[in-house]
Amino acid sequence: MEIEVGLRDFDGRKGCPVYRVRWGGREIIADSRLGMELEDGLLGEGLEKVREVTSKHDSTWEPVCGERSGIRDRYNGLVIEFEGRGGAVREFSIEVRAYDEGVAWRYVLPKASEGKGVAIRAEQTEFRFGSDHEAWAVYSAQGKYAKVKLSEIKKGCERPLVVRLSEDCYAALGEAALVDHARMKFASLAGAQHALVSSLDGPVEGKVPLATPWRFVMAAKTPGALLENNFLILNLNEPCAIGDTSWIRPGKVIREATLTTAGGKACVDFAVKRNLQYIEFDAGWYGNEYDDASDARAVNLDPKRSKGPLDLTEVIAHAKSKGIGVILYVNRRALEKQLDEILPLYQRWGVAGVKYGFVNVGSQKWTAWLHEAIRKAAAHRLMVDVHDEYRTTGYERTYPNLMTVEGIGGDETTPEPEQTLTLQFARFIAGPADNTVCYFDGRVNKMSSHAYQLAKPVCLYSPWQFLFWYDRPAAAGDDPELEFWDRMPTTWDETRVLDGRIGEFSAIARRSGGAWFVGCMNGPEARELSLKLDFLESGKRYTASIYSDDPSMDTRTHVRVERRPVDATTVLKPGLAARGGQAIHIAPEKR
Repeated sequence: MEIEVGLRDFDGRKGCPVYRVRWGGREIIADSRLGMELEDGLLGEGLEKVREVTSKHDSTWEPVCGERSGIRDRYNGLVIEFEGRGGAVREFSIEVRAYDEGVAWRYVLPKASEGKGVAIRAEQTEFRFGSDHEAWAVYSAQGKYAKVKLSEIKKGCERPLVVRLSEDCYAALGEAALVDHARMKFASLAGAQHALVSSLDGPVEGKVPLATPWRFVMAAKTPGALLENNFLILNLNEPCAIGDTSWIRPGKVIREATLTTAGGKACVDFAVKRNLQYIEFDAGWYGNEYDDASDARAVNLDPKRSKGPLDLTEVIAHAKSKGIGVILYVNRRALEKQLDEILPLYQRWGVAGVKYGFVNVGSQKWTAWLHEAIRKAAAHRLMVDVHDEYRTTGYERTYPNLMTVEGIGGDETTPEPEQTLTLQFARFIAGPADNTVCYFDGRVNKMSSHAYQLAKPVCLYSPWQFLFWYDRPAAAGDDPELEFWDRMPTTWDETRVLDGRIGEFSAIARRSGGAWFVGCMNGPEARELSLKLDFLESGKRYTASIYSDDPSMDTRTHVRVERRPVDATTVLKPGLAARGGQAIHIAPEKR
């Protein structure tokens, strides 16, 4: 992609930094202004350019957990240094990167003013488009997406934001490397047509040198190509800061909801049987999560959730003897008071990870608190799942003990497939999300089908996959199609989006070692897909295990299991019922 940044008189202002973005000969972002409003002046007009420094970078790195085993980080860089006169003389820079996948920039207040305090009141990064394109907007991380015109977007629109410029040109706008800054969302730009402007969740204070989070624009021919390129956000974050990552382990999880010793042991035994790696004790194990008096340093059951008994030490010991990890949920009320006590305590207990619940998000204060809480967990070899309104901006590269986050309306909200298929192509550009998948619960039939549900954890990436959120071991039988999940990993060596349209359908193939897992999810209209298997190794034969919806099957889930030989020349044509799906496991033939 191409980005041009320069100084010019613009929109009635003199000496403004202005940028524009092109991709494949097309204008993605028209001339748009850059700038910040500081407490002591405006950095966005009346500027003089001091100098430019160009650079090139090309490297590869391996994520601890990821959708691909290796990531190339290649870009052309530019740093433009300015001097501004907006109430006080101040130097600042705009750092720019141009990747094949997208462009990014951030504001830097340099060391020349080192040690001085700075207060950012607002940011004025504009995103002006040439026409009133369609976009998929949502105003809370767990809200419902709606397809709207750019001119209809209101303040507080979430990121990433996907925009359709034409049938063969899609863009995504967003934020990367948000660590100790106020979160950015989007608002309509007053006085301009089909244009957006950055909107911070409050002021930012700090000492220079200070660099803001990155703002990025991606473009591709299809929504699937945008999703495939989501590693751009990781590349905009700092490398892994954890020396020994051997204790960071992805895996599949069952939620333990009875909060009893017997229930915990039953979940452990179920995890062993079904090749899961974790059980999770959810809210209530240490009391009423919404009561500020509840103490997360000891088991003290919420009587509204369980009568017990729960011997957590006994369950953890049983789990450890079976190679199963235990995850504990803790609400933000206890986290905010007791974090520095409970993290070393849980490490002594032998806990594998913590789910941070109902965290505060948005402001600089709570953004900084949360990322510090992730770093503190790493110091005690604890993995983290952040729930509710938080959306990652790539911090899992720097601290890969951040296994997953929520930031979506998962299965606990009984989402319609149209919503899940919008999340697939919009929200998952940001990175992993915990969908709280279930299989035997009655809501599956309300949402979609069981083959669709089987495909979901392949389509919706998360290093921790909560596969049995509402399901209990006693109700989960030996349904033959569960072998698909038994074999399925949660992190991948390669990812390909085979086909898909936002809100309508998706087909994603992911490789682990020599095996491939394919997930197909469909929306409200029945369709037949045509899936070329040319991603398989040429000249090699494979066996495809196909799990499809079949109402004629005399089973409670109505999933048919069939096997067939395939190779790189095969074209599969899954027929998907409305709100149906298909899951496929492709493994090399044994000789």
